[in-house]
Amino acid sequence: MITTSNLSKTYSGNQVLHIENLEIPKGQSFGLVGNNGAGKTTYFSYC
Repeated sequence: MITTSNLSKTYSGNQVLHIENLEIPKGQSFGLVGNNGAGKTTYFSYC
């Protein structure tokens, strides 16, 4: 299981990532979709 709580990241005063609570159960498929610069790579760099 992947669990994320209260995760945020700011670059140059711009908040690029804010996740209050996210749980992904073991064995479940998961996709992260968003515009360029939305924080997808930043999120996975913290996992």
